[in-house]
Amino acid sequence: MALFQSGNPTLSEKIFNRSIGGSQTELMTVKGSIQKFGFLLLLVFAGAAYTWKLFYEFKVPTMMIFMWGGLIGGLITALIISFRPTTAKWLAPVYGLLEGFVLGAFSALVNDSVKGKYPNIVLTAVMLTFGVAFAMFLLYSFRIIRPTQKFKAIMLSCIFGIGLFYLVYWVLLLFHVNLPFMSWNDTSPLGIGINLFVAAIAALTLILDFEQIETGEKSGAPKYMEWYGAFGLLVTMVWLYIQILKLLSRFGSNRN
Repeated sequence: MALFQSGNPTLSEKIFNRSIGGSQTELMTVKGSIQKFGFLLLLVFAGAAYTWKLFYEFKVPTMMIFMWGGLIGGLITALIISFRPTTAKWLAPVYGLLEGFVLGAFSALVNDSVKGKYPNIVLTAVMLTFGVAFAMFLLYSFRIIRPTQKFKAIMLSCIFGIGLFYLVYWVLLLFHVNLPFMSWNDTSPLGIGINLFVAAIAALTLILDFEQIETGEKSGAPKYMEWYGAFGLLVTMVWLYIQILKLLSRFGSNRN
């Protein structure tokens, strides 16, 4: 029985199933995962506020060091957590802070690039991200969208396809082959359509994340999986935010 078949690669069936069993005295709860997710969000905001401040204090070289350090360190940390969920208790907060460095610096750069046409782009992106996340939570809570096996299979295929597409895109960039519709200021129907599709998949992945956390509680997953569930939810939220920010950037570039 596929109890934990999620489209989110950080929340996989095998990892959750391996954690179940044994002689744990403390078990995973939905409330615990949500509390830890809230803590990780605070760390993201703290890291983002720091690099954002560096940009507007004209300390761009220092900001770029934090951004690239956060990007590389966050990737390494995420890989370790994905393969060793028991480390999530210590590394998930580190990931949150590093991701904050990246998002703050990146958001400041995007904000500066469209400030004349879209001065509140970052605030709008943040509000839309949480708005979409809350809407997905309501759709899941009222069982309007049900994460059936067919739904999960389609989502997994879409996420794999998106990952493969971006891999090909990055390889092409290494050979100086550019795809104009992938640019953040491209306003072509193709570029906007791809952006909307990826954002929709990111939003729907939240449905799978909610189910993972709820099923983890019902199945008696150990306490440390609360951190792992919170980490997986944060990964999806970051993905959704970037896609929404990119979409708004496209619209901002089209303003007169």
